[in-house]
Amino acid sequence: MSTSTEWVRYGSNEEYSGYLAYPRRAPLPLPGIVVIQEAWGVDVYLEDVTERLAKAGYAAFAPDLYARNGTRPPLLSRERIARLQAFVNELPTGVWQDPAQRDAALAALPEPARAELQATHAAFTQAVASDQHLEPLTAATRYLREQQPATRGQRIGSVGFCLGGGLSARLAAADPELRAAVVFYGVAPPDELVPRIQAPILGLYGEHDPRVNGTVPGLVAAAARHGKSFEPHFYPGAQHAFFNGYRPAYDVAAARDAFVRVLGFFQQHLVGR
Repeated sequence: MSTSTEWVRYGSNEEYSGYLAYPRRAPLPLPGIVVIQEAWGVDVYLEDVTERLAKAGYAAFAPDLYARNGTRPPLLSRERIARLQAFVNELPTGVWQDPAQRDAALAALPEPARAELQATHAAFTQAVASDQHLEPLTAATRYLREQQPATRGQRIGSVGFCLGGGLSARLAAADPELRAAVVFYGVAPPDELVPRIQAPILGLYGEHDPRVNGTVPGLVAAAARHGKSFEPHFYPGAQHAFFNGYRPAYDVAAARDAFVRVLGFFQQHLVGR
């Protein structure tokens, strides 16, 4: 299927930017999906996911959470983060999550690669921990509902991965008009945010992801307490980032089933038939 893709600016002063994709031959407007990045940012993988959702019949939009006024800080450029990710992909499972092992692996690199990756990692760590990511996301849902011709007046949902998975659930608490939220292996929101959630949430998790999975029972309990819809699903044998076909953790069976679930979920809540 032919898709239209473009980078667009949005926000009250067009300070934010994102990657938009929608099926070229579909009559507009279409239901919209905000696609929320992994910690690695909007990269080839996230553009691919955005285009896959467009080919499924939606207008999909991936805000670049690291960019302001159309550019990223040099240390967070796509090229710098791609080199850091390539280094991480070569490490044994679990090393990157262990601070001591991670620092030792970085320190073992020759110069100038060591200094470059250490600087990128420091900037990357600070960016991931930022509490400002909801601002461009709530601006994105407003933009899709009110301004973007491909989605104006339509139902809007969200899907996020890793960092973006946690943000997808937080967006459901921040935007009462969001109609559906999908969480791929994202940390659950704090209990105090759960009463604000209006959208149903679908959660998709790998079995071998203890840091994230340890937060899920709390969300299950809080959702039940407050009458919210939260449907978690765990994939046996799968790891964190199982949906990302560019990472060693990719699990084709889990990814295939998850995509079917996502499309059914959005069909139910964004299309309504």
